Amino acid sequence: MRRFFVKNLLFVIAVNLLVKPLWVFLVDRTVQNRVGHAGYGTYQALVNLGLIFNIILDFGLTYYNTHIISGSPGKLRSLFPAMLSARLVLAGVYAIIVLLTGWLLGFSTGEMLLLMGIVAIQSLNSLMLFLRSNISALHKFRLDALLSVTDRLLMICVCSVLLFWPGMPDFKIEWFVLAQVACYAAAIILALYFIRRIASVSFVPSFNTREVSGIIKKSIPYATLVFLMAVHMRADTILIERISGPDGKNFAGIYAAGYRLLDVGNMFGIMFSGMLLPMFGRLLSQQGDIQPIVRLSVNILLPCAFIATGAAVFFGTDIMQWLYTDMDAYSGRVFAWLMACFPAYCIMYIYSTLLTANGNLALLNKVAIVGVVINLSLNLWLIPEQQALGAAKVAFITQTTLAFLYIFFSGRKLHMHKGIKLLAAHMGYVLLLGTAGFLCAQLHIYWLYAMLLYGLCGLVLIFLFRFVSVSSVKALMAK
Repeated sequence: MRRFFVKNLLFVIAVNLLVKPLWVFLVDRTVQNRVGHAGYGTYQALVNLGLIFNIILDFGLTYYNTHIISGSPGKLRSLFPAMLSARLVLAGVYAIIVLLTGWLLGFSTGEMLLLMGIVAIQSLNSLMLFLRSNISALHKFRLDALLSVTDRLLMICVCSVLLFWPGMPDFKIEWFVLAQVACYAAAIILALYFIRRIASVSFVPSFNTREVSGIIKKSIPYATLVFLMAVHMRADTILIERISGPDGKNFAGIYAAGYRLLDVGNMFGIMFSGMLLPMFGRLLSQQGDIQPIVRLSVNILLPCAFIATGAAVFFGTDIMQWLYTDMDAYSGRVFAWLMACFPAYCIMYIYSTLLTANGNLALLNKVAIVGVVINLSLNLWLIPEQQALGAAKVAFITQTTLAFLYIFFSGRKLHMHKGIKLLAAHMGYVLLLGTAGFLCAQLHIYWLYAMLLYGLCGLVLIFLFRFVSVSSVKALMAK
């Protein structure tokens, strides 16, 4: 069973690493360069508005469905119609709330039409996640992995034609939205075909009000947490676009450009937390020692996050000008402050996952409320003065504060050792890494070579500080 799990896990990671970077750097980045920072900034603000209310589309139904079907595969036929109907109702509620919020925020008619397309994208994406949950619950992990990138593969093909085919007219952001709607719809049809072939389920709606309402009621703490986290992680782009003055759309585009690279880093953190959650859950249920896996996770994620942050600090302007058009030193500073959030996000992926596995959802909701208050209050103060740069600074303050809270409450709830030696080692690592970055930035060579040299120094320091060793990984896997 362990070999089966590891083989499928590696397959999932490999598939995602092959496809998603192509989507981010070949398609999404090129779209921003073609439509301009103002056009893309408006699009990203609308996307983030949809993401804030995204929990309405699910409300814990996907998790519940996976839990039930994986334990009793025979229930798929009876449960699928009710779940499908519930999701269609939630999609309608979601559309009403998001569009009403957009209207209250004062978006124009054209922007509201764009928001309708984004609502369709988010609804289809949520439906796709539900369909995949049935396939993964039946242990068809490789099929699930392929379906997880089907929409992206289709979008890469379609958008590549629209972006690079000779003689095509100027690319419009509306094309980008319509292409995503069409590709998600095609991927859903494919997923429905495989579910029908595997389990012969019925697609006729059958809504069990009592059962679904019970599931939703149990999922309220989880839904609240996801909503609060979405607010303090995604509201910034909307605020930049709305309150930055006449150039708000352009500043929102600059912010989105820097945030895209942070999202690439977070992609690996999310994969990591997905592996940690069941491992923490099993160790806690067996009253095992969680500290070795926490220490190993910190020693893997944090040094890599520090290297990425240092690259943004010392070479941020060069990176932004290399990837995007019309970028300057201001965009480099925005990018540096955003990437400074990456270590805090890594801490969240470890310690908030630990608190989740321990069942401390009420505590996590309180921490998330603190994050919302800090983020919104500081953004309303700094964005009118510093625009995207102010929002990036607020993101750093918010996520760093929450990271310390996650560490503090994890130690308190689970009686973990303070780890003074571990803290001192990481502080020493950051000091030497910063020195290496500064010296590399002073070299009179092409910036990309200097950055690669800096990255090599960071990797060497990881082994010198013995954050990762082959023997520790082998010992953990043996257990």
